[in-house]
Amino acid sequence: MKLFNKYTALGLSLLVGGSLLAACGSTDSSSDSTTESTSAKERVMTDALGNEVTIPANPKKIIGSYLEDYLVALDVTPVAQWTVNNSSIQDYLQDELDGIPTISYDLPYEEVLKYEPDLLLVSSSALVEGGKYDEYSKIAPTYVVKNGDDVTWRDQLLDVGAVLDKEDEAEAVLSDYDTLAEKTKEELADKAGDQSAAVLWITNNQAFMVGETRSSGAVLYGDLGLKVPDLVKEISASATADWSSVSLEKLAELDADNLFVINSDEADPFFQEEVWKNLPAVKNDKVFTFGGDSGWLYNGPIAYTKIIEDVKTSLLGE
Repeated sequence: MKLFNKYTALGLSLLVGGSLLAACGSTDSSSDSTTESTSAKERVMTDALGNEVTIPANPKKIIGSYLEDYLVALDVTPVAQWTVNNSSIQDYLQDELDGIPTISYDLPYEEVLKYEPDLLLVSSSALVEGGKYDEYSKIAPTYVVKNGDDVTWRDQLLDVGAVLDKEDEAEAVLSDYDTLAEKTKEELADKAGDQSAAVLWITNNQAFMVGETRSSGAVLYGDLGLKVPDLVKEISASATADWSSVSLEKLAELDADNLFVINSDEADPFFQEEVWKNLPAVKNDKVFTFGGDSGWLYNGPIAYTKIIEDVKTSLLGE
């Protein structure tokens, strides 16, 4: 997550040039984040940075910026939700988070303080560098969730579940997802055969390709077993982020049977390039487009479930 980390990848307009599992959020106005549990008690847990954090019993006002997918999947509604520049939000979660105010992805101290949280979950160690952890801790117990290149969305879900005393619920979410993925993988193998696919993000006249083991790439190739094009393998070998820039010269080598194109504005000049028009998937009308309201640029069980549903609709007509 260096070239484009999970924050900058979703706020590229600011920085370029720089369901099965969709559990409903709480609708009880007396509990902003999680259901009361008479057996819950205060606990001390060690976070990803080695901080010993006292987790309150039944926290009601949780901020978990860019962890909302996990929170919603665990039936928890945060008091504020992630945004970049008050314009980019996780649209695919808005059935559950409609009306929830936004907080900037970099968690400005004053904004955090305004919401008076009783628990702050931080998704990236980088967000608490430079003494920021101590400042946040003065507001509320601050827990840095497992993160980094070797940490998967599964690891993060289980960590969030442990903090919220919802380990069983987290395991159930994983089980349901794995069941869906395995069933879909079998259907694709049976009906679609040995087809390859690539995922491109086209924005501001530039193309970005998802890595083989990252984000939606992990879903398509790892969970669903779709064939990995040679160019995807090449790009992935040196990738340092979920999405890597691809030149037109390199893109001309892409021989994928299917293309999933994200945030595809048909007016983008990129789609007038001859390289684009001559790609096999384009010529064969095997391009499937999804807008910013989809889950394709995000991570988590709900986003990945929606990706699987999109793949089924695209390749199987379901």
